[in-house]
Amino acid sequence: MADVPTVSFEFFPPHDEAAEERLWAVLHKLAPLNPAFFSVTYGAGGTTRNRTERIVSRIHNEMPVPPAAHLTCVGATREEVDELAAEWWEAGIHRIVALRGDPPKGETAYAPHPGGYENGAALTAGLKDIADFDISVAGYPEIHPDSPDLEADLDNLKRKVDAGASRVLTQYFFDNELYYRFRDRCAAAGIDVPIVPGILPVTNFTRVVEFSESCGATVPGWMAELFEGLDEDPEIRNLIAATVAVEQCEDLRRNGVDAFHFYTLNRAGLTYAICWRLGMRPDLSKAA
Repeated sequence: MADVPTVSFEFFPPHDEAAEERLWAVLHKLAPLNPAFFSVTYGAGGTTRNRTERIVSRIHNEMPVPPAAHLTCVGATREEVDELAAEWWEAGIHRIVALRGDPPKGETAYAPHPGGYENGAALTAGLKDIADFDISVAGYPEIHPDSPDLEADLDNLKRKVDAGASRVLTQYFFDNELYYRFRDRCAAAGIDVPIVPGILPVTNFTRVVEFSESCGATVPGWMAELFEGLDEDPEIRNLIAATVAVEQCEDLRRNGVDAFHFYTLNRAGLTYAICWRLGMRPDLSKAA
């Protein structure tokens, strides 16, 4: 194993000025851990596009960590996506997380935007035609909710990688065996880019269950027992959550994983503590 893993951190765009200032404090706290990038999501249906673009630009201009901007196929034509991507490249923003995206609010099924990219593979290929972006794509150890079966899901991922993706960032999971089986299937399918596990520290177990129901992730029964009654006791919950995530990451590292993508939910404390326990220490030259 490497002395310390490579990490990246994901955030969602804040909804108001106060939340943006709190996010900025989180970014300053995590930057000295020297992550590979900060990724910034789109809301469902591309609803936060303007806020995402502003935060990405601010990170690029003010932070020592490069941003990775999320781009989706939802709510924009190819020309609009291409124009934005070209602007980012010219500005020096060269990392993108390319996603199909979720249906707009009020719609239950995904449909390509008229004149837009039809899926993540097409988006990845289109971005590579514009410039040599470093592109991350999504992978699903437990299958994407819209995929008819595991084979179709893996075929779709292979198309994204063949189109030029540099790595796969997985949906979060809590049972590492799911990741190991997924990694093995990817290798058998000829997917030879890094499969970076997504790690979700538990900041609120009830919300984790809600998230998981919507995205098809399994929450093991032992977790329900472990976190029962702790949503109103944040101090103890955080101690338990840090222990669970550290044990998960340590098992992954023993099995060849050297990079993690943390879904921070715009909070620094748990993610920072987990990274510290994994051997990472702040580089004060990266403090801003």
